[in-house]
Amino acid sequence: MKLSVIILAAGQGKRMKSDLPKVLQPLAGRAVLAHVIARARELAATDIHVVYGHGGDTVRAAFPDADLDWALQAEQLGTGHAVMQAMPNVPDGHLVLVLLGDVPLVRKATLEKLVAATSDKAIGVVSVILEDPAGYGRIVRDAAGRVVRIVEQKDANTKERAIREINTGIMAMPASHLRRWLGALRNDNAQGEYYLTDVIGAAVRDGLGVAGIIAPNPVEGLGINDKVQLAEAEAALRKQKAEELMLAGVTVADPARLDVRGTVQAGRDVSLDINTVLIGKVTFGNRVKVGPNCVITDSELGDDVEVLANCVIEGARVDAACRVGPFARLRPGTHLHRAAHIGNFVEVKKTEVGAGSKANHLSYLGDAVIGAGVNVGAGTITCNYDGVNKSVTEIGDGAFIGSGTMLVAPVQVGANATIGAGSTITRPAPPDKLTLERSKQVTVEAWSRPTKKKPAPPK
Repeated sequence: MKLSVIILAAGQGKRMKSDLPKVLQPLAGRAVLAHVIARARELAATDIHVVYGHGGDTVRAAFPDADLDWALQAEQLGTGHAVMQAMPNVPDGHLVLVLLGDVPLVRKATLEKLVAATSDKAIGVVSVILEDPAGYGRIVRDAAGRVVRIVEQKDANTKERAIREINTGIMAMPASHLRRWLGALRNDNAQGEYYLTDVIGAAVRDGLGVAGIIAPNPVEGLGINDKVQLAEAEAALRKQKAEELMLAGVTVADPARLDVRGTVQAGRDVSLDINTVLIGKVTFGNRVKVGPNCVITDSELGDDVEVLANCVIEGARVDAACRVGPFARLRPGTHLHRAAHIGNFVEVKKTEVGAGSKANHLSYLGDAVIGAGVNVGAGTITCNYDGVNKSVTEIGDGAFIGSGTMLVAPVQVGANATIGAGSTITRPAPPDKLTLERSKQVTVEAWSRPTKKKPAPPK
């Protein structure tokens, strides 16, 4: 049976106290709703329908994906009413999986189990067990342990409120049955809404079984309604990502201080020190070491790379045996070839740094092509921007750039050339030669340093 996913994302989220819609609040570097959509795609759904309402244009603009079908819920009249808005585009022969746009931590394995338990003769619902179930709808089972209905907190009696198994809102059922049950929903309840959960009772009355899938981890059912719950979800996701990496063989100094906001692929014997932040797609080779307080975004680090403390690496490729930092910044377009060294307070942008080349101190290298075995002295700057255009600096293999050098692009430094310290190079420097440029040093004998006038003594 083909799968259609309906994601309910129309809630306003007043408790967020934010101009940003609830489903667009940031979670691990992405919108909350983005996590739910990603999970739906992992299930290879035939179609994905997103029911939106508050902040509608903003929500749709955040997800320009062509494979999403959008359904507007102009009035928020309950979860059942929300599902009704998407059903006209769902074929009868499909299985419908209902996800919530503010419940982002449910695992793929749990949803696969739910879908597998659902058929023409049975529907399914995901639940979790909570120590404190206050505020949630309760799963009501009969004496044989079968799910017979779901009762909302406001409609529950004292006995029902004592139940600790709660509804996550995640359900699966055949589209043809669901369409019929939705048409029979009533809103004669404490909130005057059309509850999707009422289809459970309808299914039981029609003789269908109800599979209650209890998620192994309560965080899978965590709904995000305020900034406290958003922080709880962030912590839970951070822990989950750290555990996944550690189970894959990565050494993590402190899982509570590793923040993964994307996908990470790691080789063997990788180690991550405290306060490491990994954003986007990050790839580590074997034996990579990342020091404390580093942020790495959309980058590839080869075997035996060492990143020392307090480095920022974004959109860079770092080949094997390179060393970066401490306090270095690699910006997009940087490529460090094998065994290159970028040291403290060096910034590199859109630059090729050849094998074995070094820039160890206080330099800026932008829009440059640097050969192999080059030594770049402290305080060197490639002057690549004239206010309108950016130009390239080329440095040949084996060149030695003295400290405090300004390379005014476009300019070329030949292979094995030496640039004297303190030079401003504006024309090509030939290979194998010493090139320097210095103004005449002058001492002004008659000069004296200005002094402050002493204040007059008080009268």
